[in-house]
Amino acid sequence: MGARTTDPVIAAGETLTKTVHISRQEIVAFAQMSHDENPLHTDSPAAQRGRFGEIIASGQHTVAILMGMLATYFSRQDDGVRREMLCLNMNFSFKGPVFAERDVTLQWKVSNVEWNGKLRGLLAHLDGSATTAEGKLAVVGRGTILVKESGA
Repeated sequence: MGARTTDPVIAAGETLTKTVHISRQEIVAFAQMSHDENPLHTDSPAAQRGRFGEIIASGQHTVAILMGMLATYFSRQDDGVRREMLCLNMNFSFKGPVFAERDVTLQWKVSNVEWNGKLRGLLAHLDGSATTAEGKLAVVGRGTILVKESGA
């Protein structure tokens, strides 16, 4: 999932990329789970009459996958380094739809890492995106996370 650089916990330039297939059933299930009753996510006839002409994933659905990538990757221990990660701030901008039964490539890149003595860990600033298989940008994200070795 990720490309390593020099720091054993987190490093500037580190990149995470994941491609997922968003099924119609997943879109409906996420909309129900998140109490999103917008018919663009669950009702094909209503979605066909709408702006995009077919079922689309909610923005929060795509964002949840992006955030899940961060939590999974920066709390992993499979490389012998015990980490813990805390999300401090996230901002997202929705640029285009994510249609059902299509692939989406999600990516985060660590743009900057700095030590924070008060929080006793590394503050990482990240740039993220979700891009459709057709190469169209769907979501842009920026965030700040705290990462440190467990027990540190």
